[in-house]
Amino acid sequence: MTARTIARERIQDAAIRLFAESGSAQVNISELAQAAGMARGTIYNNVPDPDRLYEEIVVDMAREMHDEVVARAAEIDDPAERLSVGVRLFVRRAHLEPHWGRFIVRFALNDRNLRAIMNAPPAADIAHGVAIGRYAVTTDELPTVLGLIAGSVLSAILMVIEGERTWREAGSELATLLLKALGLSAEEARAIAWADLEPLLGAAR
Repeated sequence: MTARTIARERIQDAAIRLFAESGSAQVNISELAQAAGMARGTIYNNVPDPDRLYEEIVVDMAREMHDEVVARAAEIDDPAERLSVGVRLFVRRAHLEPHWGRFIVRFALNDRNLRAIMNAPPAADIAHGVAIGRYAVTTDELPTVLGLIAGSVLSAILMVIEGERTWREAGSELATLLLKALGLSAEEARAIAWADLEPLLGAAR
């Protein structure tokens, strides 16, 4: 990893924290430099257009988490297991990186790219589950199901970062409820939702 890459990651990490704390998509360069522990000149050297920093972070975040979920799900055939893993990956990452979780909670429902990372993988899996008779919902109900998943994942993340539930409790309880809502028996839903979850693929996590 180059020095420039390390600096860029530090800047993005600091920016995510500031965005999450303020709820604004704009960041003050002096505050960003202080949060990142860098000089203002270093910020400008690594961020040519500060006004686009939020957008760049969202695109990077969307691509990264989408790739993570898709890569993990590729190892699993059952759409119910895939949904359980995807939900719990999001909740666990919020536990490991609370500022990431706060950012998602702040912006996901209003940002097209963030909505996409929450909707794209489950949309394909649920459609497949419906087609093979795994789920007791219809294709017409898919938009409502996706809204249910996205909203409940955000609620679970919020509970975790506020210390109301552990990530295991919040993630597995939510996955259980979602699978039951989709038509699985309570026993099977719980078995799938509480199965061991492998570590995230990123070495830093």
